[in-house]
Amino acid sequence: MNTIITIGRQFGSGGREIGELLAKNYGINCYDKELLSRAAKESGFCEEMIQNHDERPTNSFLYNLVMDTYSFGYNASSFVDMPISHKVFLAQFDTIKKIAEEGPCVIVGRCADYALSDFDNVLNIFIHADEECKIKRIKERFADVKTDDQARDMMNKKDKQRQSYYNYYSSKKWGRADSYDLSINSGILGIEGTVKFIMQYVEDYELLKK
Repeated sequence: MNTIITIGRQFGSGGREIGELLAKNYGINCYDKELLSRAAKESGFCEEMIQNHDERPTNSFLYNLVMDTYSFGYNASSFVDMPISHKVFLAQFDTIKKIAEEGPCVIVGRCADYALSDFDNVLNIFIHADEECKIKRIKERFADVKTDDQARDMMNKKDKQRQSYYNYYSSKKWGRADSYDLSINSGILGIEGTVKFIMQYVEDYELLKK
């Protein structure tokens, strides 16, 4: 196993669980919320601040400022002048790159596919599912979500946040097939079946890379 797997996911599609199972089967680390803790530790931000800005969009007109700063290198003075949301984004970006440099792993969300666009051993996967499957999973996962409408509202809100965040900070479109190497409906094969399918895909990918 020499591949870094990034997972974008619709809320309720089981993307996080699929990532964790992939990592377990390969004996590698999976980073989801764990990435936030590490970003906080390495950047000096408190973890609560990192969590408060996690995958949440900011004003789009600042997009070019942030990406230009990141692309051309940011010095101490430009970093100090940045909005806190952009400092958090850059802290996560740097942490994702450091994690990837340490070896194969699974990274869930946080524009990881975009952050690692210069790496040649990355497979970018997007997990989606039909609404019925997602609503069922959300109701099973969250005890306070009792009705389909509550689950649907939560799903739409979370996906809108993720889409806005991804579209602001990356050069691609969240959820669109051509933004990823593989897009899978987890509702068809189920969680375990989707994991097996991805593992076969990774195995074939690694054979081609040799």
